[in-house]
Amino acid sequence: MSVRRASALLLAWGCAEGCRAAQIPGTEPPPPAPRAQNPSPMVERVRRHERVPQGQPPGITFTIDSILPKSVSVFIPERPSLGVAAPDERTLLVHLFGASYLPMQAVASAGGKYVVAVVNLGGGSSAYERPLSDSAAWGKLLGRVRDETAARTAGKVRIDRVFVSAFSAGYGGVRALLSDERAAEGIDGVLLLDGLHTSYIPERAVLAEGGMLDTAKLVPFLRYARRAAAGETRLMITHSEIFPGTFASTTETADWLISGLGLARTPVLAWGPLGMQQLSEVRRGGLTILGFAGNTGPDHIDHLHALGDFLARMERLRLQ
Repeated sequence: MSVRRASALLLAWGCAEGCRAAQIPGTEPPPPAPRAQNPSPMVERVRRHERVPQGQPPGITFTIDSILPKSVSVFIPERPSLGVAAPDERTLLVHLFGASYLPMQAVASAGGKYVVAVVNLGGGSSAYERPLSDSAAWGKLLGRVRDETAARTAGKVRIDRVFVSAFSAGYGGVRALLSDERAAEGIDGVLLLDGLHTSYIPERAVLAEGGMLDTAKLVPFLRYARRAAAGETRLMITHSEIFPGTFASTTETADWLISGLGLARTPVLAWGPLGMQQLSEVRRGGLTILGFAGNTGPDHIDHLHALGDFLARMERLRLQ
């Protein structure tokens, strides 16, 4: 390249840079808003996205009304392996958000060790957070499930522990419960299925553009995670790679929790349930955080259909 041509190119570059630098402050166009990805516009055809067939397993089904804004579906699966005279002590799983047959199938596949109460109040996190912020309502729900279960099994089935699972927006109800110290103390295990979110500060300002997580909404989960890491209770969190764009992703919130606990992810390349692909994990005491590949709607739904597998894994976590 000739000196004359090089000089001309440098002059043009310098002029362009100078023109940008000389713009009047305040007249620069605003940065483009991040594209909303809720639901994710991605399409993926590599993972199998296996689905649990719809169906009603054998057992007793009934509903509880007038405590929450909508009816709660309760299912007591059969437990034929247990002797007639043997005490039938079970764990109550309260599941927030998702087709009722999925948590029912999950507890049935667990050998009848559970009673499940399925709560479906809508698609937004506030639909679960508002009613479950009422500690009296939570206590009434647990009491009614215990009483009705005993009555419908002639006193044979007794509930001795309480687990809470939530998919997607259902995490709002879990946040409400964990924000109440008394309610949190009475919960023996929490399973979050690709559902731990918070807002950005400023609103919709993603981390890459200088935004921050609204960590006040995550503090109840951190408190419970500390107890789990110490082996006092169980907490399992699963997350995908979905980036909602308008609020914090489950990856970002999990990263914040992991950092707050002083832990680190372990890279993993492994098959998960139903064709899922696991990428990372964190394990300490009764705490497990599992990261999975995927930024599509089917990847999100995978976590709900894998409820039975994740519930079995959480059950196996050893406490102090």
